[in-house]
Amino acid sequence: MPVCVLRWHLKGGTASILTSKSKKKDDETDREWGARGASFDNTRLSDRLENVTQTISRILDGYDIRLRPNFGGEPLLVGMDLTIASFDAISEVNMDYTITMYLNQYWKDERLAFSQEEEVLTLSGDFAEKIWVPDTFFANDKNSFLHEVTERNKLVRLSGDGSVTYGMRFTTTLACMMDLHYYPLDSQNCTVEIESYGYTVLDVVMYWKETPVRGVEEAELPQFTIIGYETNDRKEKLATGIYQRLSLSFKLQRNIGYFVFQTYLPSILIVMLSWVSFWINHEATSARVALGITTVLTMTTISTGVRSSLPRISYVKAIDIYLVMCFVFVFAALLEYAAVNYTYWGARAKKKTKKKDSDDKKVISSKSGSKASSPFPGSTEADIIELQDLRMSPLPSIRNRSGLVSSSSTPGREHDPAKFPPSFRISRVAAYNTYGRNTGLRYRGPKQHKPKVLHAIRRGASVLRVSMPKIKDVNIIDKYSRIIFPFIVDSNEWGSCKRSSTIV
Repeated sequence: MPVCVLRWHLKGGTASILTSKSKKKDDETDREWGARGASFDNTRLSDRLENVTQTISRILDGYDIRLRPNFGGEPLLVGMDLTIASFDAISEVNMDYTITMYLNQYWKDERLAFSQEEEVLTLSGDFAEKIWVPDTFFANDKNSFLHEVTERNKLVRLSGDGSVTYGMRFTTTLACMMDLHYYPLDSQNCTVEIESYGYTVLDVVMYWKETPVRGVEEAELPQFTIIGYETNDRKEKLATGIYQRLSLSFKLQRNIGYFVFQTYLPSILIVMLSWVSFWINHEATSARVALGITTVLTMTTISTGVRSSLPRISYVKAIDIYLVMCFVFVFAALLEYAAVNYTYWGARAKKKTKKKDSDDKKVISSKSGSKASSPFPGSTEADIIELQDLRMSPLPSIRNRSGLVSSSSTPGREHDPAKFPPSFRISRVAAYNTYGRNTGLRYRGPKQHKPKVLHAIRRGASVLRVSMPKIKDVNIIDKYSRIIFPFIVDSNEWGSCKRSSTIV
């Protein structure tokens, strides 16, 4: 039995029964109309593509790429806006920074108008080689490159009235002259300088769009924080004319966290480590000297690492002052032990000398009763030393006296002082000066005067030695050092913190 379909016709109010054959016929009719519609759409699309191709060919026909829009008339207005993609790096050594951004330029070229309606044609970047584009460049650029993955990152967008939007994505390294007086508590201003290379203000005038910069809030840097930015435009007078320059300035504040853990904290710990020697016994020479030298070398290593990340500039930076002060305190701790060691061993040497002098006085006093008469005036005990082998003397006068010497050196005969010339008589004196010290050998000859400079230095040293307080216990130096060194360091740290807060 054939399947029937009941369909109501509202107009006539009657019902008709259609068989499955009639339904099949309707489906075929619908497919036919759909095919006709698709064919019609394809026809319209092909016609439109053909029209666009003809339009592009028509606007490029007779187009002179060498002439700017409105040539010979008013200056062409070129709008600019930037979108910051990322801050890649900031180098203090090279005084530059690297940034990736999108640059969009807007101008109107009536030669490219193709419709009265608000139609927009988005074309590939290759189309930019067929039309006039501004010769824009970055005045403080060091190195730049256009991204080409997967295609060259450029676009051209044409409006029906001839308005052109020209965009590109690139990475550039720009110069940034930094002021490092307060490094690492400094803040820097890094700029982007945009200018036309060949067109003066009589031909091209650049200006910022209503929203000149985007993406600054999302950009992040490892060592800096972007506080804000500022845009301005000015005219630069050069040898070839006056040019319009657009400037974008970023305000960057350096983050101190990296330097706290890499420089400040290690330096503080090294200085405190040098104070440990004040609690070590002064007789432990090897321990205290090794500790002092180790801390000095460690501070030298830290200073070298900091200088390697900075340019070779002539002025003094804040971190230089800090590291020098840390080095001074570490070196002073080593010198403190030198003072302790000198005081301790110098006192012991003086005690030994005094004891020896007192023993010599006792020996001399015991022999004072049996002093022999001296052949030389002014001496208490003297012996004549006979000079042997005078024939070997280079002086003829001495060789002629050899007979006298040989006759006087006969065994069993006493030495006759009269036979020796006065110049060969050596008096060994056992007398003592007013201070009780042995004078040793005394010989005849011209009196030698000490140099005045050396005498003045010795006199000044003696006065200084008398004026300095005498330290009986060397441990007092260590006890005072335990208090004085931390106090001075803390005072300098508080002063540095106040100056840092003022700068920030």
